[in-house]
Amino acid sequence: MTQVKAKTEIVREGQKNKFVPFLINGSIRVFTLNDGRELIYYYIRRNDSCMMTFSSIFTDYTSRVYAVAEEDSEIMLIPVSVIHEWLIRFPEINKVFYHEYDKRFSDVMSMVNDAVFHRLDKRVLNYIRQQISVTGNNPIRLTHREIAGNLGTSREVISRVLKKMENEGELVQTKEGIRITVSDPVKR
Repeated sequence: MTQVKAKTEIVREGQKNKFVPFLINGSIRVFTLNDGRELIYYYIRRNDSCMMTFSSIFTDYTSRVYAVAEEDSEIMLIPVSVIHEWLIRFPEINKVFYHEYDKRFSDVMSMVNDAVFHRLDKRVLNYIRQQISVTGNNPIRLTHREIAGNLGTSREVISRVLKKMENEGELVQTKEGIRITVSDPVKR
């Protein structure tokens, strides 16, 4: 088991993968960078693994993503050679990885749908709800800059959107963080 502090980089693009991580506790953000802008692919939650890392062990072992601990986390790192051996000795383990792949693919499809089909205010609300789901905290501590970086827009735009949403009663911004006030937990 490995203890990882919040904001610690676990994997970086181009790094050789020697282990497949399984998250015991905490949360990990998996993303890519393009011209300094971050695009989140998905979050690894408790009892999940990183599908991008797993898929890389069958090719050149090089990571195509970054992974950073969102909060203090506990990770079990299984060597790639052990995973290869397990897949041969225990073929039923493939179901676990197919299940992980399906979850991650759904996360990425949801992200694309949000970006293409939803207005920014709904994307912001969905993002905040996702963060609350990952951390279990409502209110959640997020800066306008963090939200902007994760949604591919500017801090000023996010500040205006959050203020509008606050005026409409969808959320409250306090020194403790952003609290969702709308009771409907379903994505809009």
